[in-house]
Amino acid sequence: MSGLVVVGVDGSASSLAAVEVAAWEARLRGAGLRAVHAFVWPAMHVPLGPSALGPPDGGLQNMVDRLVAEAVERARTVAPEVDVSHVVVTGEPLTVLEAQSRAAELVVVGSRGMGGFVGLLVGSTAVHLAAHGRCPVLVVRETPHSDGPVVLGVGGSAAGRRAVDFAFADAALRQAPLVALHTWTTWNAPMPGPQDPSEPYANPPGALAEEEEEERLLSEALAGRQERYPGVVVEHRLVHGGTREALIEASRSAQLLVVGARGRGGFAGLLLGSVSQALLHHAHCPVAGCGERGAGSGERGAGERH
Repeated sequence: MSGLVVVGVDGSASSLAAVEVAAWEARLRGAGLRAVHAFVWPAMHVPLGPSALGPPDGGLQNMVDRLVAEAVERARTVAPEVDVSHVVVTGEPLTVLEAQSRAAELVVVGSRGMGGFVGLLVGSTAVHLAAHGRCPVLVVRETPHSDGPVVLGVGGSAAGRRAVDFAFADAALRQAPLVALHTWTTWNAPMPGPQDPSEPYANPPGALAEEEEEERLLSEALAGRQERYPGVVVEHRLVHGGTREALIEASRSAQLLVVGARGRGGFAGLLLGSVSQALLHHAHCPVAGCGERGAGSGERGAGERH
């Protein structure tokens, strides 16, 4: 861990809610907080200063300075003990946040945006950031339940291991119980086995699923974590039914929903398409997406202004 939480800010109500959650997350981790704004207009050669006919404090540059200052003040109000910094980076939001994720242990964004972050987590941008960010990405939707569990979507794939690690670590930080949820259907359609024979596999292609086998898959996916986090109380929850419906329902009482960037079996394509859209638009708590890529070098990108 780098000891840094990054939050994307754009002046919208959604991003300010994300700032509050990010400040709380930074305090929880004993980490610093960096508020980041992607400033697209300089790259488009648009005048940044005030208009000759407008007020002296007008113009795009002053607007950005005000919205970043508001975000920083909001964060310091929520968590005065957290070291809060800010940076304005010339570029489009996805590229900027992906670069910032190289130095972070968590990136926090709102579910909606405007200006520099318009459409930030709608459609392909959400999929790309969750799949290619160098650290977990926390999408702030509704206000989390402070006393609810951390819910982990378990599919049994190698790609979901980072999500399992993150969920256990976060549950330990929050001193919250962990619900490990796996969905299954009676009939598993034929599909190729994993390339790596050591990876867990739900069932032989075309075989009827049995609850005992699904419990074995769930246990294998969680193996070793309970020993590392003995204080975390874990509930194994098997749901016979659809993945989206089960996760959305579980999110009603959760303080966090954790999912991997990809899945297999009950969670095939979890953050690649319709399931991701359902979670981002309908989950009742913040959603943390954990991709497969590791932390980067933390190099500062071009165009940053503190």
